[in-house]
Amino acid sequence: MTSAPTTTRAPRLPSLTGLRWVAALLVFGFHAGTMRIIAEPDLKAVVDRAFSLGLSGVEFFFILSGFVLVWSYRDGERGRTFLRRRFAKIYPNHVVTFVAALAVAAWFADPVLPWAAIGNLFLVQAWIPLNGYFYSVNNVSWSLSCELAFYLCLPLVVPWLRRARTGALAAVLVAAPLLILALWPGQHLVPEDQRWWFTQIFPVTRSFEFWMGAAAAELMRRNRWRGPTLTVASALFVSTWVVAALWIRAEFWAALLAVAYLLVITAAADADVRGRRTPWRSRPMVWLGEVSFAFYLVHVLVMVTVLRLTGDWGTGLPGWRGPLAVLGFLLLTLALAAALHRWVEVPMMRLLGPSRRARRDRAATAPAVPAPRPAAEDTDRSIEYAESRRPD
Repeated sequence: MTSAPTTTRAPRLPSLTGLRWVAALLVFGFHAGTMRIIAEPDLKAVVDRAFSLGLSGVEFFFILSGFVLVWSYRDGERGRTFLRRRFAKIYPNHVVTFVAALAVAAWFADPVLPWAAIGNLFLVQAWIPLNGYFYSVNNVSWSLSCELAFYLCLPLVVPWLRRARTGALAAVLVAAPLLILALWPGQHLVPEDQRWWFTQIFPVTRSFEFWMGAAAAELMRRNRWRGPTLTVASALFVSTWVVAALWIRAEFWAALLAVAYLLVITAAADADVRGRRTPWRSRPMVWLGEVSFAFYLVHVLVMVTVLRLTGDWGTGLPGWRGPLAVLGFLLLTLALAAALHRWVEVPMMRLLGPSRRARRDRAATAPAVPAPRPAAEDTDRSIEYAESRRPD
């Protein structure tokens, strides 16, 4: 990738919004498989093989979050303004799904640990290495606990990122996958019953992925990123996925996929900056990406609740009823996510986020960022579309 002498405000990246849906779908497929909704062995084997690494979709979200937030971070913005925007984004959806999960627990007379529920409400549960705490209430919200920790750190780290030498940023990109890989032998330093928490939940260890994305974004802001095109990056990702699923030991999956995800994210971002068409920036894909956060928060709650109500929890559905149930769950979850996005997420972001005047002032003083020149044949379309969309 070569530099161009163009300087603009940080362009919007609709392809990264579209890619969020792909990651959410991977997590959905993984959970659909682990819930054993499909009883037919041959059909279940197909789903298990296709989504065996689907849990790594959360890894994608963390890398993407670091990339997008550093890419769009305004120099000189006060930390509390940044945190207010992030709070407005994640907390209203969290509260709604938290209450819904408690209602479901009450319906089924499930025991709820009061202190675990309080920790979940305030998004500190990922710091507590006790069973019944980090997966409490709406269990997928553990990742929000990690994200909140990243948000609190970012205003303190961005000044260093802006001043850091290119070599130091490149060192972060090399060190992060190695640290992720080192977690497997490193887990023996903690008690056995805390090893899953240490490798999969603990915000400090999960931050390696976030800072990996953050360093890549800063390199791209400076036109110092050198990576493959989106076509090549996508081929590398698919190859990595297949090889990891079939032949690579589980201990190496996270590190390998972190690199593959980063290449896809940066390649898609570069394509957007240059105004190139991608399959991820179409309006349907961007809409799916916009509702993916709500989709992620409700998908497990929806599947578990329905299966328990129908008496199919843990038994699986025979024949083609299993795949049809998974498809039905996908559509039902998507409908509920769309409603949550429209009636909670968007209005509360407007209500709780920075005022309109603050947004205008911020736009007027947004920092200049060097960016490659878009392809001439797609410039007008990319500018019009980019101004209308922005990943979270």
